[in-house]
Amino acid sequence: MTVLSAPLPDLPLKVTTLNVNGIRSALRKGLADWAARESPDVLLLQEVRAPPMPDALAHLGYQGAWFPAQKAGYSGVAILARRPLEDLRVGMGHAEMDAEGRVLSARIGGVRYVSVYLPSGSSGEARQCFKDRVLGDFQDFTGRLISEGGPVIIGGDYNVAHREIDLKNWRSNRGNSGFLPHEREWMSAHLQSGLTDTHRATLGSAAEYTWWSNRAGAYANNVGWRIDYLLSAGVQLGGVRVDREARLSDHAPLSGRLEGG
Repeated sequence: MTVLSAPLPDLPLKVTTLNVNGIRSALRKGLADWAARESPDVLLLQEVRAPPMPDALAHLGYQGAWFPAQKAGYSGVAILARRPLEDLRVGMGHAEMDAEGRVLSARIGGVRYVSVYLPSGSSGEARQCFKDRVLGDFQDFTGRLISEGGPVIIGGDYNVAHREIDLKNWRSNRGNSGFLPHEREWMSAHLQSGLTDTHRATLGSAAEYTWWSNRAGAYANNVGWRIDYLLSAGVQLGGVRVDREARLSDHAPLSGRLEGG
């Protein structure tokens, strides 16, 4: 974990969440150029798969907090910001989740930002059982954050598509991890705890995806899943959109701006 100093921007806060599928890979694919062009004030990153890299975007004025997994080259989350990170909280007090570097939060400009990478269960029964076991614990964690009374924004890869509109081939995926009935029920309860799905609020009834498999031309044919979220409590995010053309990862950046920020 590394924190650097940076000047305050004279701009409303813009936040982006992105599963980079390897921070080094994303940098090779143009993450720095993208950040310079799109200029998010807060970047919530998942699956960084690297030790702390405090200089990754320092030339653009970003300071960073990093929480790598104990296993090298695996999982890990980060928060990069162009404002000071205050009250940094590493992990969620859960031994299994924290060993994999899956939750990191900090207060920035009066808002608590959480970068989260919930586990996938697609590799087999053991990982699905792990995922099922920790979903309730994560809900307890977010409930405690919300109960503190301050504004909260959670950004990350949940590895759950909430509704049928949130993946292209929902009929054939009803028995697959990420779209299992109990996962979707959990997501509904998660939102009902006081969180707004700001991307869905922006989309209305439209379909838009954040992740595409690398197989069978999924990206070219837009056969995707919406599994990355910007959720808010006590603060409004507007204009939440996917930058599908960025191609920094198999996930797309998802960005929004604090309304009245």
